[in-house]
Amino acid sequence: MHVRRTPQVPLGHTGTVIDLVVVDAFTDAAFAGNPAAVAVLSAFPPDEWMQLVAREMNLSETAFVVARPDGDHDLRWFTPSAEVDLCGHATLATAHVLGGRVRFHTRSGPLDCRSGDGRVEMSFPSDPPVVAEVAVHLPGAAAREVRRGRTDILVAVDDAGWLRGHRPDIAAIADLDARALIVTAPGDRPGIDFVSRVFAPAVGVPEDPVTGSAHCTLAPYWSERTGRTQLTAYQASARGGTVRMSLEGDRVILSGNAVTVSEIRMLVDLPG
Repeated sequence: MHVRRTPQVPLGHTGTVIDLVVVDAFTDAAFAGNPAAVAVLSAFPPDEWMQLVAREMNLSETAFVVARPDGDHDLRWFTPSAEVDLCGHATLATAHVLGGRVRFHTRSGPLDCRSGDGRVEMSFPSDPPVVAEVAVHLPGAAAREVRRGRTDILVAVDDAGWLRGHRPDIAAIADLDARALIVTAPGDRPGIDFVSRVFAPAVGVPEDPVTGSAHCTLAPYWSERTGRTQLTAYQASARGGTVRMSLEGDRVILSGNAVTVSEIRMLVDLPG
């Protein structure tokens, strides 16, 4: 039996009340994909406060969204330790919370979202990686190729099985001059063009479960290798998730499912 109860504010509480929705993104089943917390606010509070909330939620990203007078929305993303310029799964989660069709204004420019075939589709800037001379230590990996995007380092290997079982040296990855390390291999299951894992200890996320923004780099890389502009990928973290991509000029259309899993009422006092 499902019983829904309205959260109660403790008697005498005079601080700020913030409601957050936790959404599993890039999955059609709860407890998979990548969870993000979404706070729909009337105005952005101080940065320090948003960072504290993100740290309290302790998810790879917490999204804060504010409606604009023109009907669009401003969107910002925080990991437990830093604000980031672009986040795919938290954008998907926020669009899911707002109904699917929405335009966000972000540090990475406008991001248009729409619903289609039961999924949320998001238009993101493409980030084709270029060949780079970067030393990345991956014991046991074969046929490595190293490239760099605007913020991330991409390493391609031949063996998806090795990638799925790889135990990363998080301390060494944190020393790289990059937001994240993306490791990718050809797909090893029907319908999957490639697999990947993403490690981002520099921004407080040792391994990200499913990273939409990394596919802005992965999509043009694998399009170059396969000759196709329509791709399907699986991010092989412990939770796992599926990302569908379509390249359209200098944009990557990312799409995935999302599932609402919880609602949280946070009783906090704004600093100052």
